[in-house]
Amino acid sequence: AIPYSGEYGISKNPESFASESYRAYFTDKVRGSVMRLSMDGLTPISDAGMKDYFKDNLKNNNTIIGSYDDKKDEYNITLTQSTTTISYKEDVKGWVSFKSFVPENAISCANEYYTFKDGQPWKHHDESQDRNTFYNVFDSNSHSTINVILNDSPGSVKSFHTLDYEGS
Repeated sequence: AIPYSGEYGISKNPESFASESYRAYFTDKVRGSVMRLSMDGLTPISDAGMKDYFKDNLKNNNTIIGSYDDKKDEYNITLTQSTTTISYKEDVKGWVSFKSFVPENAISCANEYYTFKDGQPWKHHDESQDRNTFYNVFDSNSHSTINVILNDSPGSVKSFHTLDYEGS
């Protein structure tokens, strides 16, 4: 056993644990945090712009499913009672997406990501499947959307990490 400094633990949600290479991810429901254990120690990754969200929502979920998608390099966390799946990506050090699937379990194998619903596996990132279709069900209420938030000065150039925009 190797102790790490900090006041965090996995609480009563071992199903939130997922690992990839030298990193391990898990939730601490009691403290409302999503954690990463890496070579630099324990880091609350929920603090990357989602601190209030997880403080409010982790306590309302009895089952918190964690998985790592090797194909997209994302840690996915599913809050089953909230019917929400959220993804964290290391290279941007932040939470990149809310997803419309809610699995019972998930695993990466041979660089493919599989989730399970009603005991049946589902392979993700399969180009032969329609978009927004999970577990052979297309949810017409689950259209892909993006909410763009820009300021009111159309003449000024806005610089974002992945987007540059100028216009009205």
